[in-house]
Amino acid sequence: MNDSSKPRSLEHDGITVPLRVPTFRRIWFASVLSNLGILIQGVGAAWAMTQMTSSADKVALVQTALMLPVMLISMPAGAVADMHDRRVVALASLSITLAGASALTALAWLDLVTPNLLLALCFAVGSGMALMGPAWQSSVSEQVPSEALPAAVALNGISYNIARSVGPAIGGIVVATAGAAAAFALNALLYLPLMLALFLWRRITEPSRLPPEKLSRAIITGVRYITNSPPIKIVLIRSMVTGVIGGAITALMPLVARDLLHGGAGTYGIMLSAFGLGALTGAFKIPEIRKRMSGEAAIRACALTMAGAVAAVALSSQPVLTALALILAGAVWMMAWVLFSIGVQLSVPRWVAGRSLAAYQAAGSGGIAVGSWGWGNLTDVTGVQTALLISATLMMISPLLGLWLPMPRIGARGEDAEMLDDPDVRLPLTGRSGPLVVEVEYRVAQENARIFHHLMQNVQLCRQRNGAYGWSIARDIADPELWTERYHCPTWFDYLRQRNRPTQSERALDRQAAGFHIGSEPIRVRRMLERPFGSVRWKEDVPDFSASDVVLPRDC
Repeated sequence: MNDSSKPRSLEHDGITVPLRVPTFRRIWFASVLSNLGILIQGVGAAWAMTQMTSSADKVALVQTALMLPVMLISMPAGAVADMHDRRVVALASLSITLAGASALTALAWLDLVTPNLLLALCFAVGSGMALMGPAWQSSVSEQVPSEALPAAVALNGISYNIARSVGPAIGGIVVATAGAAAAFALNALLYLPLMLALFLWRRITEPSRLPPEKLSRAIITGVRYITNSPPIKIVLIRSMVTGVIGGAITALMPLVARDLLHGGAGTYGIMLSAFGLGALTGAFKIPEIRKRMSGEAAIRACALTMAGAVAAVALSSQPVLTALALILAGAVWMMAWVLFSIGVQLSVPRWVAGRSLAAYQAAGSGGIAVGSWGWGNLTDVTGVQTALLISATLMMISPLLGLWLPMPRIGARGEDAEMLDDPDVRLPLTGRSGPLVVEVEYRVAQENARIFHHLMQNVQLCRQRNGAYGWSIARDIADPELWTERYHCPTWFDYLRQRNRPTQSERALDRQAAGFHIGSEPIRVRRMLERPFGSVRWKEDVPDFSASDVVLPRDC
């Protein structure tokens, strides 16, 4: 539920408008410090790896270790965020990250870190951040009103890139003057303000009258929602491709500084700061980009510009020229990822926001993680320059994917519809009773049969993404006007959830289907308990039968 202290009249396109909300403002400024610490640690870890080994794939694996947990545990993390208090989930996640960062600090201080141990602890820190991500991002809609959500999403990206514009340079200075252990220690300290800000957030919740789903069921429900939402699937595929191809520039940045520019930790920090400065600039341009260009046109422009910038980094041997190219690359990189994120956040209802954002994070971060591993191995064979030129070439042709998978139009977020009253039942049921079979009978004029059937394909996606399975539509061969929609829900509680999840636009789809119904009788809905014998609880006056007592007809 939105913070009661928020102003109600906000401009839709003001990038700084969400900062008027006290809760969002506190968490946002604390997140800048947290992101600053993450980037300082990233510089320390990457540079420590270059000092321990000359293998390019080991250096690139530092980024993989930080990103891979997002791909591996995002869906469970998203389910946990949707099932439980997102504030508590975020605090628990930060505690895990703080523990990993503290262990890394202690071991580095004692000079006990090895390449494999460094990767393992980076994986632990990444796991905490992966668990926190869906809870943090999906809670933004609870801190600001819906009209300020796009600006809030952009500001979250800006917070990371404000840190990126100065964090790597600070990290380079810290590593050069005090060593990697100091960078790890500073990161651990900078988690504390965000933990305090989340602790002070008095989140207002509306308790559900239904118990939360089990984790396994919640994950399956989230996957079902995504697989039955074509716009979400397109965004996930496009973000994964962008991550795989574009991840080369960030994964190979230490090697650009060391091998192409012949610099040290300070040079590496400056190059990362240039990339972050560009990303910060790009984030501020998001409102203007959304006004002037469609989603597909904007992603295409970002990809082509990114390709040119990466090629320039590969061919440059001058720090100034490389920094300028990285500023441009950072700007379009940030624009693309914010556009992807806005596309997800404005397209899903609140009940599944955590899981949808988790899938987006898994796709993007998984693409970057896998791409980083691949670019590291390719660099061992071909060298840094050739690997970057291949990345630029692939980025140049990536907009062709839009011919098959064009970016969906981003509209207003569909708000959840009002809760419906439970249907009347006369059979004793528990929450676990099931499966439930629902049949809906429509009477449709024969001349409208084709249009009605086409509409019901959209109804199928709606039912299935909200929790139904086994959907079918049938037409009576003896009465061609009679159509029967049929679907299943695993349990009675699952049916009640499915019944109350549709957004206003999905409710409108139901009304549109009902508009085809003709005749004096209303649409008939049957709700039946499949395999009902478990619900038969009486025992008196019931004779005992054995299998040998039952005589079946010969044709059964």
